[in-house]
Amino acid sequence: MSSLVKESWYEILITTIYIINFLSIINLIFREKRSIEATIAWVLVLTTAPAIGCIFYLVFGRGISKDNMFKIKKAEDKILKENIIDTQIKLERNDNLAPDLIEYKDMIYALANSNNSNFTTNNDVQIYPEPSDFFDSLLEDLKKAKKYINIQFYIFKDDEIGNKIMDILIDKAKSGVEVRLLYDAVGSKFFSDKSVLKLKKSGVKVAAFFPSFLKIINFNLNYRNHRKLVIIDGEVGFIGGNNVGDEYLGKNPKFGYWRDTHLKIIGDSVRDLNIRFILDWRYTTKEDLVLNKYFNIEELSNLNSKATDNIGVQIVSSGPDISELDEIKYGYIKMIQKAKKYVYIQTPYFILDKTLTDTLKIACFSGVDVRIMIPGKPDHPFVYDASSSYAGELLKYGAKLYNYNHNAFLHAKAVVVDDCVCSIGTANFDIRSFELNFEINAFIYSSKMAKKQREIFENDILKSKEITLDMYNSRSRYVRIKESISRLVSPIL
Repeated sequence: MSSLVKESWYEILITTIYIINFLSIINLIFREKRSIEATIAWVLVLTTAPAIGCIFYLVFGRGISKDNMFKIKKAEDKILKENIIDTQIKLERNDNLAPDLIEYKDMIYALANSNNSNFTTNNDVQIYPEPSDFFDSLLEDLKKAKKYINIQFYIFKDDEIGNKIMDILIDKAKSGVEVRLLYDAVGSKFFSDKSVLKLKKSGVKVAAFFPSFLKIINFNLNYRNHRKLVIIDGEVGFIGGNNVGDEYLGKNPKFGYWRDTHLKIIGDSVRDLNIRFILDWRYTTKEDLVLNKYFNIEELSNLNSKATDNIGVQIVSSGPDISELDEIKYGYIKMIQKAKKYVYIQTPYFILDKTLTDTLKIACFSGVDVRIMIPGKPDHPFVYDASSSYAGELLKYGAKLYNYNHNAFLHAKAVVVDDCVCSIGTANFDIRSFELNFEINAFIYSSKMAKKQREIFENDILKSKEITLDMYNSRSRYVRIKESISRLVSPIL
């Protein structure tokens, strides 16, 4: 009798799994507007491994309701529209746009129209290719805060560097400075409740984006706020690839030296960074901020007086919210399409859809020097093998591939074209960054800054190993199998 009961329960369980998988597939095909590659990958997982696929889909694959996301931003919409009008006027007049950058007006228009991305020219920009330099500058500027600090990271740890930052935030909050800290619940899973409570008791406002239920279950696990932003008094802004953790200072033996890229911006674009932070903060906390305090004309005038350079910047964000657009990906595509001499790409993850693959192939066929730099060691095996596969495929079309120092980890997200334009931010060159994560990049229209980024890339080549087509073709059968499997499921990694 007991065996019959067990068999009955087994049949019920299997039937339930198949029903869930069938309904999930129907939902994927007819309701969710995912890429064809991602849809096929999920259908494959759900049909070939029903039990495991069911669990994976329920945890990682569910879509999120977009009906209410960021609708709280009506007040910000007015500011955004004013910015776009200002951008259009500047472009029509060619205001402060260097002669060799005028040909990028269509790219500026495209990002302004698709993302409400304001174009500003009154900016100073500093690139930090060394994480230690970034953290030194960040700590110094945090100590100078007089009015407010808005700080947001995907990963925030309460280790040595994390505690240094927290000590400053606590000290500033006690002295009357408004301090807000926003972190991603999944990325910052090791950020302790004790530290959060300590910050809150000191007057720091703290919030988790898509918080986990009981610190264990997160129903939005697949959708991560990957942005890293710091805005201080509306005067100084930081954006880039570094998170807050000791490993970013090379203190984790698993990764060794950590190679990342971060920006410090002084000028009008700081306002655009602040808009992005406040959008995320208000969505997460529902706090009704008085926006005039952060975006008034007097503050904007102060910004104008502090910037001494004339660097064009557009702050572009993307994410799985109301928009069905992949704005940062569009920016990358536009850069590659306009390249005449070279395209240099640095990214820890290199997983492409057909559009990006074809765009890079066409660039290679057009005589453009396409160079791709990825890590020489993995942090996620499937992602590493998939990245090698996509990058390796481009070798036969003339691209050059570099594996960064195998005793270090390359985490920089940077693209530079023709000594004219570069993009630095949080978005990797992969499908997850384009479609699932909440990301933000600075697109910089400046020969000075593009040359600087090219020099950084060329210096990194000296620490890298070039992978030739012959070397790639001679990889073992085991590696080929790993790459094939990784590539098959890459759209959902």
